[in-house]
Amino acid sequence: MAVAAGADEGQGPDTTSDLRRDQMLRAAAELIVERGFSETRITDVARRVGASPALVVYYFGTKDHLLTAALRWSERTFYAAADLLLAEQHGVRERLEALVRLTCVPQADDAEVPDTWGLWFDLWAQAFRHAEVARDRIDLDQRWRDLIARVVRDAVADNEVADVDADGFAVTFAALLDGLAIQVALSDPVLDADRAQQIAMGFAADTLGFAWRPRRRRRSVRAAPAADGRSRRR
Repeated sequence: MAVAAGADEGQGPDTTSDLRRDQMLRAAAELIVERGFSETRITDVARRVGASPALVVYYFGTKDHLLTAALRWSERTFYAAADLLLAEQHGVRERLEALVRLTCVPQADDAEVPDTWGLWFDLWAQAFRHAEVARDRIDLDQRWRDLIARVVRDAVADNEVADVDADGFAVTFAALLDGLAIQVALSDPVLDADRAQQIAMGFAADTLGFAWRPRRRRRSVRAAPAADGRSRRR
């Protein structure tokens, strides 16, 4: 069984143990993105942070728990950034554009948090076979849908769009973004970040009833490395 966040050997929650746990989670996220889940071992994580494998097991219990915990760690940073970004945007069009960029535009190489599409690829693969991981996947996906639905409900409240089924829109829009972002993350030759944004925003504009026109296409788009890319999710 995984130990609750902040627990340390013989101690209650404190800043030092929280920091140690976060170091392990960052190391796990980096290694899974670099190597894939199947090639990442508990001993690799321990070695990267200078800890014993027993301490990593104490915190997380199993490698499956470590995978989902690493993704949740990355998601916390993503949602903090998303909330700040959404607060700076005015209007449903701008806010949805911001979410599309967060999802479909590859992160910079020097990003504070590792790209998380590699984590999501492995999470989906494990969730297909393991019920416990599948439950975590449901929770993580639902948080993303809830964020999208909140943007739509705010737009309805501000009379920017007609009253719509915000939850229903969120399910479809999140699924569309997932599919588009996978193609961008895998460097599909016919679907780059610009085209993904046009497809996603075209759907949102048609469904919600607001005006949207594609911006001028950039001359070049940096391709995302395989198994990397999702600023979300992140």
